[in-house]
Amino acid sequence: MRNFIIRALTGITYAALLIGCTVFSPVTAFFFFAIVAFACVWEFCGLMNRHAGASLVPPLSALAAVILVAAVWLMCIGSENAVRTIVLYGLLLMYMLISELYRRADNPLRNWALNFMAQVYVALPFALLPMLSVTYDETASSYAYNWIYPLALFVFLWCNDTGAYLFGMALHRYIPAKLFPRISPKKSWVGSVGGGLLTLAVSAVIWKLSSGLLPLWQWLGFALVVVVFGTWGDLVESLLKRHLGVKDSGNVLPGHGGLLDRFDSALLAVPAVVIYFLLVQSY
Repeated sequence: MRNFIIRALTGITYAALLIGCTVFSPVTAFFFFAIVAFACVWEFCGLMNRHAGASLVPPLSALAAVILVAAVWLMCIGSENAVRTIVLYGLLLMYMLISELYRRADNPLRNWALNFMAQVYVALPFALLPMLSVTYDETASSYAYNWIYPLALFVFLWCNDTGAYLFGMALHRYIPAKLFPRISPKKSWVGSVGGGLLTLAVSAVIWKLSSGLLPLWQWLGFALVVVVFGTWGDLVESLLKRHLGVKDSGNVLPGHGGLLDRFDSALLAVPAVVIYFLLVQSY
């Protein structure tokens, strides 16, 4: 019971911070996700140093993540500082390559690969979020912030996880087929389908409440992309942890493990949703 209470309080606090910062303003949204990107990359680098034989520099990789997040935010609002920030990010990436010439690490190739994995796999998804929330209003000749899309993405992820758990618990004994037993023995097909159905239902409710902000089919497509790629994101992180021989990516969130455990689904869902909207808007 004590563990359940701690887990519940941690989850409520996390959800409240994410929702509050995303809805309040673009500034709070930027700082929240920049801090999360910083902490997740730091956690990833520490994990690789402890369990994968790497010798990464967590503060440097985490700082690069924040600069990447800032660069994309500035680019999305048309700031002239975007180019300068992108140049700074490029210089940091070059430093990561060149520094291995002088560090005399046992395996510089591993360090290079994991440093760039930290940027592409962990930092980039958080950097792409403004592409869902910042749009150019041609009528007002200014940039507008719309929090509903990034917030809906996380709501869909939560609904998918919750639905998968509830349907799996209730129906797994009758339909015991495993989704991916080699990677995650507890996940079942019936749970995954149930989570997907709940998420699609919630997307229809959001469509109704949002006064036709998007057509119904686009909301359903949005939800389906989140379900599929969110599930894959969860499995990818499970494979990573299984390969490293760890249960959790960290212990920063009591009862939930690390930040990567909390955002694992989003790491693939965010880029997939950005691509989805780019494709939908091109027609």
